[in-house]
Amino acid sequence: MPTSFHQSVIDEFRANEGKVGGPFEGGDLLLLTTTGARSGASRTTPLGYVRHHDSLLVVGSNLGGPRHPGWYHNLLARPVVRVEVGTSSFEALAVPAEGARREELFAHVVRAAPGYGDYQARTTRHLPVVVLERAEPEEWEGRPREVRTLADKLLEVHAWLRGQVRQVRAETEAHFAAPRAADAVPALGLQIRQRCLAFCQALEFHHDGEDGHLFPGIARHHPHLGDVFGRLADEHRTVARIQGELATLLAGIAVAEPRRFRAALEEMATRLDAHLDYEEEVLLPLLADVPWPPAGPAGTP
Repeated sequence: MPTSFHQSVIDEFRANEGKVGGPFEGGDLLLLTTTGARSGASRTTPLGYVRHHDSLLVVGSNLGGPRHPGWYHNLLARPVVRVEVGTSSFEALAVPAEGARREELFAHVVRAAPGYGDYQARTTRHLPVVVLERAEPEEWEGRPREVRTLADKLLEVHAWLRGQVRQVRAETEAHFAAPRAADAVPALGLQIRQRCLAFCQALEFHHDGEDGHLFPGIARHHPHLGDVFGRLADEHRTVARIQGELATLLAGIAVAEPRRFRAALEEMATRLDAHLDYEEEVLLPLLADVPWPPAGPAGTP
């Protein structure tokens, strides 16, 4: 739970279109909502931020204390966060910067807000610089132009999943192709880790929704498709197994076995693509006349 001070700042922020007084008056402030790494509960924290091109930067300063703040540990476990700036709110992918990029971005932050340099001087740990990127661009390849039916919505979700897999694969291949010493282990970067972990969590949520709601709803109206739903359930279990392997490999900040990760990612991409193709083949004709968003309980397929 936020402290009483933090909660008062949060309440003032939301009541005054992102403007607050006291120690934050006149500063750039956002609200970052993360999901507890252990509890799974939402946690909202007021943080100063610095703009960098189309992204926002936040720093895990913890006022120069010896440990990283709790919100930083949360976003390492669950990279998709919610950001509130002014009157706008959006989901973002949180990616800590590494190496030379971290140094470059931290220098940019200190130029805009010199106090962060003071916090760094108080501690031996490197203050994390986290880049907040919008989780969903307004357009992506394969997305339906209009979402009017449940079939359109399914295609939209599938297009997003396929796009995320392509992006993770492309970043992984570029990482392995980068020049390095012959005996160097190509440890995966945090950009790949965070994006893949976010994708795995989104895929799990999608499949849980299908298994718990969509498929049972359709099956009630189409009992003759028992074999189809049996196959889809089997494919979900196969994808979940690979997803679990990826999640295990991504559990640490540094991916200890990047080549195993690469192999598991390729298996995931192949299995998932075939699964989505089959799902579209059998389900789209059944969902083409179901309006989206549903009008209410009667809109359930």
